[in-house]
Amino acid sequence: MTRARVDLKSPRWLWGPVILMMALIFAASSIPNLRRLPGGVSDKSGHSIGYAMLAGVLLRAFAGGRLRGVTWTRGLLAIVLATGYGITDEFHQLFVPGRSADRYDVLADCIGATLGVALGWLASAARRWGILDSSS
Repeated sequence: MTRARVDLKSPRWLWGPVILMMALIFAASSIPNLRRLPGGVSDKSGHSIGYAMLAGVLLRAFAGGRLRGVTWTRGLLAIVLATGYGITDEFHQLFVPGRSADRYDVLADCIGATLGVALGWLASAARRWGILDSSS
């Protein structure tokens, strides 16, 4: 029996996680009267973690799924787009009962996005330095 090969460079595999992450963020910010995040995670930590993940999958998509495709320009673009999405998400929350827009949430989004890209850049640098397998 022959198994079908998955093309890891197809738009579905590159951009699907970006769309999924954006949808998860949108869904979470649509919950009315949200007081605490599950597991006792603080609001700002939740923003930072979510937007680190969003920026990470954006960077992955821009880099074509390859560590060698990670560049400063693509990293900056991932940070700008993730933070921009954070701004639109705060605007969206103005229309959700019990929610409001908060500029400090956008700051947490930007910090998280920057950390997510920094992790991607470190993985890319580790590959270039021979720390990670060069077949990545």
